[in-house]
Amino acid sequence: MAPRFIARQLSHPSGYIGVAIRHLMNRHNARMNAFAIRQLHLEPSDRVLEIGFGGGVILPALLNAAAFVAGVDRSSDVIEWAQRHFAKAIKAGRAEFRQGNVESLPFEKAAFDKVCTVNTVYFWTSLDAGFAEIHRVLKPGGRVVVGFLPKERMERMGMPADIFTTRAPRDIIEALTKAGFCDARVERPEPKTPWNVIVAAR
Repeated sequence: MAPRFIARQLSHPSGYIGVAIRHLMNRHNARMNAFAIRQLHLEPSDRVLEIGFGGGVILPALLNAAAFVAGVDRSSDVIEWAQRHFAKAIKAGRAEFRQGNVESLPFEKAAFDKVCTVNTVYFWTSLDAGFAEIHRVLKPGGRVVVGFLPKERMERMGMPADIFTTRAPRDIIEALTKAGFCDARVERPEPKTPWNVIVAAR
């Protein structure tokens, strides 16, 4: 498949190819996802939002650890899949999935204790707008966790620049700080780990 087609599916999975792409993302991002979950420091009473949940690989872990889990994604196919797959949790009032984007989150102010997003910042129209929205929907004292591959790694993949915007850790930290977050820092399981997980407090 051509790089442009793959890039479009990664940013907005749809159709049968989108299903395959979601499974691929689940496998490829497994270690980063698991590490990001640990950085959330989940409590049984937490209300958690995952932005751009794609293949939904971490949703079961979030539901097992938190009181309520919401997901937002740009892809209607992804939303429909989650609504079918987690129908019991939705019926029990423990989960909700909405179509939308990070720059205009479809949730009320201070609705969540924790927010996480993995491998989505490349597709954001604006880091400033995205983190301002995350700040809005987080409760005071809340935590945000952002996982991503840094600029130098992404550029080696040759993804189309009009679909993928590469991000350096300093770009994320500066935008978080500008949005009002504090204590933003990079976490990795090992010094040579090729990806970053940035943690910040509301």
